[in-house]
Amino acid sequence: MRYLIIMTLAITASINTIAAQTNQNNPKQNPYTLVYEGAITENVKGKVNIHPVSYKLNGIDIAANVYTPANYDPTKKYGAIVVAHPNGGVKEQASGLYAQRLAESGFITIAADAAYQGASGGEPRHTDKPAFRIDDIRGMADFITGYAGVDANRLGVLGICGGGGYTLKAAQSDKRFKAVSTLSMFNSGEVRRNGFQNSQIATIQERLKKASEARAQQAAGGEIIYAGVASITDEEIAKTPTDLYREGYQYYYRTHAHPNSTFLYTMSSLLDLMTWDATTNMDLLTQPLLMIAGSKADTKYMTDDAFSKATNAKSKELFILEGGTHIQSYWKKEYVDKAINKLTDFFNKNFESETAK
Repeated sequence: MRYLIIMTLAITASINTIAAQTNQNNPKQNPYTLVYEGAITENVKGKVNIHPVSYKLNGIDIAANVYTPANYDPTKKYGAIVVAHPNGGVKEQASGLYAQRLAESGFITIAADAAYQGASGGEPRHTDKPAFRIDDIRGMADFITGYAGVDANRLGVLGICGGGGYTLKAAQSDKRFKAVSTLSMFNSGEVRRNGFQNSQIATIQERLKKASEARAQQAAGGEIIYAGVASITDEEIAKTPTDLYREGYQYYYRTHAHPNSTFLYTMSSLLDLMTWDATTNMDLLTQPLLMIAGSKADTKYMTDDAFSKATNAKSKELFILEGGTHIQSYWKKEYVDKAINKLTDFFNKNFESETAK
């Protein structure tokens, strides 16, 4: 089967540019290719350490990083946190930052690349189906609960952006997660269906037709058609009207670029994405829930919607990062610090209640 990515030359140029920018952002290339501020560059005894791991999920090789807390002792028992990355993101970006910071708070954490994405296996590349992303989260739970030192009864989950929407859905049925949290939650199904801020409702049927045609072409052994943004100029970034996408392009293509990260996804994935919604069956979510969003995030309406539907959560709290936007919660120290402090308190409190049972 032949694979064709739309705008092949543009994509190749984009990857080269991203690699160059990553090197520029990290003069001494990070040995783990982490691109966030304060990232681990070497494992030092007595400090938080990073452990690249791989495992199989549905026959696909999954690439992940496990972070262990300072003075980690595999004979002791620790709470563990699964961290799900944003759409288009990889484990070396925001999910890695939060995994590392939560390990600094004493948890064992894992951040993995979704199947078909990043350094994980799976073909066609950049397939983005909700069922796969949800199982990625369960797969991280499968792996980390068997890791030395992890107390399987103290397992939490944090989903960032699109990973937040998939986390809500995973936690509705997977009760291994004793505490559930999201950061800048993004409802991928709603946005792929209706457009961001409901801007594409008039074209739903047209886009479903294109996705159907892409699926037919793919099934017949033809070229794979991709949707999304392959590359973007500084001028185009500056003219982007919404904070989410303008700051997102800056984050993913400039300041925190990683060669495995992309805004592309298979057009045929829309058949699944457009008929899915992160907030259906929210009444099934019974665990404690913490949802974090910036007060200025233009995606906050999605967090508000999901939060209101979590009617059976054991407890729930909406924590606002005053002045923060969606993308700033990924990297800006002021907001990351506040989010980590809140998450640490949330997980410790709820893990203690599990231990007391």
